[in-house]
Amino acid sequence: MLSGLPIFSDDRVLTMASNNAAENNLPAFIWDEALIRRYDLSGPRYTSYPTAVEFTQKYGIEDMVKAAGRSKAAGGPISLYTHLPFCAHLCYYCACNKVITKKRDKAMPYVERVLKEAAIQSKLFGADRPVQQLHWGGGTPTFLPRDVMQHLMAGYADLFNLQSGDERDYSVEIDPREVDQDTLSTLWELGFNRISLGVQDVNPQVQKAVNRIQPRDMTEAVLNEARRIGFRSINLDLIYGLPYQTPESFAQTLESVIEMSPDRLSVFSYAHLPDRFYPQTRIQADTLPSPQQKLTILHNTINRLLEAGYEYIGMDHFAKPDDSLAVAQREGRLHRNFQGYTTHSDCDLVSLGVSAIGQTDDAYFQNNHDLPSWEASIDAGQLAIVRGVGLSRDDRIRRWVIGQLICQFRLDRKQFADKWSEDFDRYFADELNRLKPMIQDELIGDDGGALQVQPAGRLLIRAICQIFDMYRKEGASQRFSRII
Repeated sequence: MLSGLPIFSDDRVLTMASNNAAENNLPAFIWDEALIRRYDLSGPRYTSYPTAVEFTQKYGIEDMVKAAGRSKAAGGPISLYTHLPFCAHLCYYCACNKVITKKRDKAMPYVERVLKEAAIQSKLFGADRPVQQLHWGGGTPTFLPRDVMQHLMAGYADLFNLQSGDERDYSVEIDPREVDQDTLSTLWELGFNRISLGVQDVNPQVQKAVNRIQPRDMTEAVLNEARRIGFRSINLDLIYGLPYQTPESFAQTLESVIEMSPDRLSVFSYAHLPDRFYPQTRIQADTLPSPQQKLTILHNTINRLLEAGYEYIGMDHFAKPDDSLAVAQREGRLHRNFQGYTTHSDCDLVSLGVSAIGQTDDAYFQNNHDLPSWEASIDAGQLAIVRGVGLSRDDRIRRWVIGQLICQFRLDRKQFADKWSEDFDRYFADELNRLKPMIQDELIGDDGGALQVQPAGRLLIRAICQIFDMYRKEGASQRFSRII
């Protein structure tokens, strides 16, 4: 075990850090084993509300077209997401919608179809609206050869109002194993200014068990080159709960990552669901850390990152104090969508590619998950929307409330009344009654003016949010992962 990284057995441990909680003389979070056992049920991650399980096939293309028309009339900036599903290698833990192939010639036909889809959506949403946020996800976006990347972005430039100013947030997910000598410079030339590197773990035994051999030197070389070029807010993804991980081994991985000093870190919990995700059948259950070991890994990880100067943004995310996510949270303008935490709360989401989910102020809509079916729709000159949901006023109110809690850890009654012309206590009388045990357990405080998530509640924020989820009133659904 590394010095300074004890395996905690105390029921309740306070952790201080130089973030907004500490500025108010509060610990950044409290680790309370008894509360974790009580509230660690299954629940949504609230990248949307209503969540994706509420999407229905009754919501079709005509509904989406009307929603896009309302968005166009309202105007304002947009966020542009592209799902690029191809991967050259299969990572056994992965639950993403992907296509495993070594054939790079598959990329251009897919991109041509994405551009056909983009042409339709550009007209629907309005081609002149500034694209403040752009993201390529996957899959492995860097699977695309250089000329295909250039073709895709040139097509977007013709169809949308791409931005070049410093305020833009153009990001791409990168597999360091799929980076050649000109990948990063190409992405920079195309306008990207943020990157996220998939790492998961630097331990060779863990990497072998999940079929992702990626030496630390490879990751570090990509990160250093990205910094040299000028990328900002570089994020690294880690996963805890993978085969052969122990508190000691993950502590060593964490030290390696801290030495690389990324601006942001995402530390995700692995959910072993081999019945739902076939690649996970290659992971032997008896090689996974126990639930108690996973808790210890998470506890030590949060403590170590706070000690290293990162701020706990919430859920799985950490950022340096000067990163835009940390700044936005301190200023009360952090937002959450399908890409996680973001600073662009005012952007409707135009999403392209197989399985991609779009969003307007009053609707969500998703493309077909099946690649041949998606291709057939696009080839027929049609959108590939197969399900979605229209939001009622109540949905929008509850989405705002959940967003305040999960992003700002605070909900101000006056701000609620000003925005929705409703009395909070009257509107949420039932919810406030069901919140009382959490207030007694010091997960959340209520001074009459605002609800404030307490240090012990930060880790259990998904449980708090579920109180305000109309669709979860009968209890958490097993369709969701566990909260911790």
